[in-house]
Amino acid sequence: MTQLTNGKGRFPATIVTVHDSAGRSLPCYIEHQFEVHGGNYAVLLPVNIPVDIVAWYGDDEEEAVLVLEEEIDEIFDTAKAVLAEHDLLLQRTALTLTVVGEIPELEDLEDELEDESEDDDPDAEELLLLANFYHEEQEYSVYVPLDPMLVLAKLNEAAQPELLSQEEFDRLEPILPSLESSIAEHLFEGLD
Repeated sequence: MTQLTNGKGRFPATIVTVHDSAGRSLPCYIEHQFEVHGGNYAVLLPVNIPVDIVAWYGDDEEEAVLVLEEEIDEIFDTAKAVLAEHDLLLQRTALTLTVVGEIPELEDLEDELEDESEDDDPDAEELLLLANFYHEEQEYSVYVPLDPMLVLAKLNEAAQPELLSQEEFDRLEPILPSLESSIAEHLFEGLD
C-alpha cells in the first residue's frame, strides 16, 4: 500500500494494486471498505483513466462492438501510437485498458459526448470520444466511460486486494445495490 495526499494535503489516499491472472496490475484508490460474510472487502477506483475500444461494423447502420482481449493484442500498438499523438499513454492494465495524461475538459468536448444507444435509454452509458483510428482497414474508436469504474476486491490477511472469483462475486451480488448507493454518497459528498 502507498499513502498519498490528495494534492492539497487534506487527507491521505491509500493506493493498492490488483493483479489479474495474466500478471497485469491496476493501481487503485480504496474508496470504501466493508465486512460481510466474515470477509473484508474493498471498493476500488482506478488511479488512471479506464478506456474502452470499440470496433465499427456495417455500412449503412454502423454497430459498435466492444473489442475483446484477443483483438486488443492485435491493435494495441496502433491504438497506443494514435493516443500518443494526443499526449496520452495507453497502458495494458488488469481488468481494463487505461490512459495516463490530460483528458480534454468536458465543457470543451460537449459535442463529442456520445451514447451507446441512439434512443433516450436512461441506462445507456455516456462516453467521451478520445480518438478514432484504423487498423487493417477496420475502424476503431477509443472512449472514456463517464461513469466511474469501480472494482470490488477481497482484502487478504495482509490487507492487499485480490480479485473476486465468480463464486465470491455471486455471493455478494444480492448486497451490491445497497452498497452502490452508499458508495455513490461517499464519492459525491465532497462535490456539493
